Amino acid sequence: FTKPRTIEKEKNETKNRMKSEAFLYMGLLAVQYGIQPILTKEFTSSDVERKSVVLVQEVVKFAMAGSMLLMSGGGKAAIQSWSVTSWISVALVPAGLYCIQNLSALLACQNLDAVTYNVLNQTKTLSAALCCYLVMGRKQSKMQIVALLLLLLSALVLERIVNLDFLLSASSEEEDASDKTVEVSSKHLTHGVAPVLLASFLSGLAGALSQKNLQGSNSRNSYFFTMELCMATTIMLVITSLTSSDSSSSPTNFEHWTPTTIIPILTNAAGGILVGLVTKHAGSVKKGFALIFGLLISGILQATLKSDDGLQKEHIIGGILASISLYLHGTNPYVAPPTTADAKKKKE
Repeated sequence: FTKPRTIEKEKNETKNRMKSEAFLYMGLLAVQYGIQPILTKEFTSSDVERKSVVLVQEVVKFAMAGSMLLMSGGGKAAIQSWSVTSWISVALVPAGLYCIQNLSALLACQNLDAVTYNVLNQTKTLSAALCCYLVMGRKQSKMQIVALLLLLLSALVLERIVNLDFLLSASSEEEDASDKTVEVSSKHLTHGVAPVLLASFLSGLAGALSQKNLQGSNSRNSYFFTMELCMATTIMLVITSLTSSDSSSSPTNFEHWTPTTIIPILTNAAGGILVGLVTKHAGSVKKGFALIFGLLISGILQATLKSDDGLQKEHIIGGILASISLYLHGTNPYVAPPTTADAKKKKE
């Protein structure tokens, strides 16, 4: 009986180590996501050509992931199993989905007010859970679904879309609200609501496909997978640039760049690598939790650095809701109902 117990002990130690790594990567991703808007606003000029930033970011990310791959010692095994056909199926499809997602999100931004866009955009974590079920058959327990809805509420509180003063106050202006009528045009739906919901779904689908490639039977090294995504994104960027007649929108246009422009590019590239690590070790749904905590960190930093008011009640309540939702989601996993074979074994 010693050998089976030793094997079981080793399996438990591996699981605990993977959980520790997952939480470490989630924490680092939350910090990166939190500081990224501040760094971008501080060091990137609004006149900088976005395609040039994306191009340099993908090159930097490729180099960083390649260095990590070599240091981890997994380079030889990753390269031996690589082929063009596998790269197309594994990396090109998610990269294409992310590209369509960005275009849809941009269209929605141009046709929706900030509040509506942020509310609909926060459905990405729910989309990730749905797509993980559709792509991988990963089900959520009832309590995990409640946790995801609670996470959505925490994001809406942090974004101040849900008014806490209104919720906490006993009186409500129902009469004034009943007198207000909202006119919704067809363009609002087709060029605003539909694109942002499509972007949210594609984000979840691309995340689920990435998770399948990183956690499936033929799982890929996360660093190598990041490099493959960088290659696919760069090729798509070059193709779209060649088809564009506007020379000023070229990814090689480095006008308005300064030496400090590279700072947010480095942190964003590191964030891209962390996304791959979190997806591999924790899954795309848990990645959503990390991003919400990043939203909390960003709010706290901006309130501390840019505002005289300091920490707001939205940060406290939003953080508490996010923490509760993370705990509920992690401690209430889906348990498959016992099969007939399992029932027979128990009787025996």
